[in-house]
Amino acid sequence: MADVSQDRYGAPAGTLVKIAAGVTPGHPTPLDTPLWNSDLDDRELQVLKDALREHVNALAVDIGSRTPSIPDSLVRAGNYIHSVFEDAGLSVRAQHYQYFGQRVTNVLATIPAATGASAYYVVGAHYDTVPSTPGADDNASAVAVMLELAGRLRQARLKAPILFAAFTLEEPPAHWTGDQGSRVFVRSCQSNGDSVLGAIILEMVGYTAPRQNYPFLRRWPGYPAQGNFIGVIGNWRSLRLGRAVVRGFRKNRGLPVESLFLPFDGRILPETRLSDHASFWDAGLPALMVTDTAFFRNPNYHLPSDTIDTLDFTFMAQLVKSLELALLEFPTVTDPPES
Repeated sequence: MADVSQDRYGAPAGTLVKIAAGVTPGHPTPLDTPLWNSDLDDRELQVLKDALREHVNALAVDIGSRTPSIPDSLVRAGNYIHSVFEDAGLSVRAQHYQYFGQRVTNVLATIPAATGASAYYVVGAHYDTVPSTPGADDNASAVAVMLELAGRLRQARLKAPILFAAFTLEEPPAHWTGDQGSRVFVRSCQSNGDSVLGAIILEMVGYTAPRQNYPFLRRWPGYPAQGNFIGVIGNWRSLRLGRAVVRGFRKNRGLPVESLFLPFDGRILPETRLSDHASFWDAGLPALMVTDTAFFRNPNYHLPSDTIDTLDFTFMAQLVKSLELALLEFPTVTDPPES
């Protein structure tokens, strides 16, 4: 679920597309060139790692499984996320809805300067789990990264409004139903007349491994053998958004990035649709999934062994930096990503 993209979009229908900010496999990349203010120093890295660990501990250890079968767990997780957003100085609102008689909640936050904007980018992650797991990688890792990113961008001079969304009910049995939190969110955007310029969905972003697996083959040609990169997955509608994100990510020498773009909204490779970005794709909106590639790398997927001690917090901290670099160079709302 990843690639070293090249700058070519003209692939025939039915093929996968690699696009990467002017990079050819086997040749020097922008990562080889020193870049001003693009790296985390040791102190900043440690502060980020400690904060990320605290968030994952709160979600995956103190609360554990976060599922409708344990209603209080979703409430506690949502309240924690709400409080962290508020403490960071963001404007926060709860998007409540009913799920089989139970009230569930998407937690939405904006930087105060962006409050009330009707055109914005979304950075999202789901906070629920399947019942059998504490869900450290799936998906406390992503929520933690989103929370720290939001805090770091609080004082940033962003060119476009960003809405941070902690989605509920991404996991089965609500997955791919109208009750999935991200689908509820997208419908509400459409009914309110809001314009989602693009979405970045964080899905399992904390696991690294000596070996990377791929669909169908042990290793895809031109892709890394080691599972130490972050993947960016998009559909063809998301190509321009994807180029901007990959370009920003490549400014951080501390985190390799690979990307993969597919036709037919990923239906030719169904594994690439297994998160909240598909809710945006299905509504005709550009969206990316940012991921450690889930079960293609992490053997603890949906198991009790998906615990905090398996996570790579340096990897996660570097992702916070990469996302920050990408969002800071997003175009203004007058120049949104196009299909």
